[in-house]
Amino acid sequence: MTTLLIEDRVISVPQARADGENLWVPLADMHDTGWELKPEGACRGEACFPLPFGKEAEFVEAGSFNLGRFAAYLGQPVVHDDESGTWAFGESPDDQNEMLRSLEAPEFALPDLDGRLHNLSDYRGRKVFLVSWASW
Repeated sequence: MTTLLIEDRVISVPQARADGENLWVPLADMHDTGWELKPEGACRGEACFPLPFGKEAEFVEAGSFNLGRFAAYLGQPVVHDDESGTWAFGESPDDQNEMLRSLEAPEFALPDLDGRLHNLSDYRGRKVFLVSWASW
């Protein structure tokens, strides 16, 4: 069993096969990752990324897509633990830079002392003072 951590989702892909830095995901399971293989390349929503000409075999083989190789091609950080079969995919540098340019904090939710959840987006346009603490 292979577990993928992509954005805020945990995806189980039983038939995925890891080989070093390569993660071969069956094409039938690609939709669960948010990616889809089309004639124009690997697509996520409206954005499609053509596979490098002449290197298609590094990405597609026997009904599987090499998600690990593709993430490296996009410059997306990837870490994996072979023992647990877990792969975590970070945000691409382009996405991180866009977030920094927008000066908008990423969305998150935290409970107050009474247990009610508060989303950061509920306070957009207002000043927010966040206090955090760690024991280390």
